[in-house]
Amino acid sequence: MSAPRTPGALVLVPTPLDLGCAPPPDIRAALPIATLQRAAGLTHWLAENARSARAFLKRVDAVVPLAAPLQQQCITELPRAWHKHGDADRSADTAAEALLAPALQGHDVGLLSEAGMPAIADPGSAVVRAAHRLGLRVEPLVGPVSLMLALAASGCPGQHFAFVGYLPIDAAQRVQALRALEATAARQRQTQIFIETPYRNAALLQVALQTLRPDTRLAVACALGLPQQAVHAATVAQWRRHPPTLPLQQPAVFVLGA
Repeated sequence: MSAPRTPGALVLVPTPLDLGCAPPPDIRAALPIATLQRAAGLTHWLAENARSARAFLKRVDAVVPLAAPLQQQCITELPRAWHKHGDADRSADTAAEALLAPALQGHDVGLLSEAGMPAIADPGSAVVRAAHRLGLRVEPLVGPVSLMLALAASGCPGQHFAFVGYLPIDAAQRVQALRALEATAARQRQTQIFIETPYRNAALLQVALQTLRPDTRLAVACALGLPQQAVHAATVAQWRRHPPTLPLQQPAVFVLGA
């Protein structure tokens, strides 16, 4: 009778923030060698997008040879519904357990998002919850997290903060949401962090500058991890007097403080 297999781990593998940058910078500028070595040793993956996962592994392979050729890597995409509706409900938990079958068979499984740390501002938290329920070891690797980079560079208090995701698309609801975030920041001294789809960044910034109080602090961190990275932080009054030129067509993180 053979001994039962030792379950594998769920490995949270961060990716560079340069998605879509051509040509991509040297991956060693974004990820430490220990992260690259751990990623290179994996052969089973759960990914937000299989195509970008293969592109990431190709970049890893250029530095640390993969344990198996790219064509033999087992890459499973996370359900598309999780991208639009999140993965916080019970149906996502059930699906996530099935996705971790290779880990129960003894394989370490990597979890990937398209950019940054998986399960933060991206789908994947259901997989992490399922791993804990199944008794699997969860191993986060070191790498970039755009929300934390933006917060650190904003000058807003970093001891008490909240990430609120995307603001409403409806114009009236967006203004209402900005005013509510501003009130929370002032009342609780809690920094507020939010994001937007890149093609709507400029419009969001315009509405924020029209809506927020002059003494509210606003920071916008654009293209983090890219050569054109830019961070501007000032009071709304200062933004209005001296509007900077920012690469707002790139991914950006907005940080609002009292």
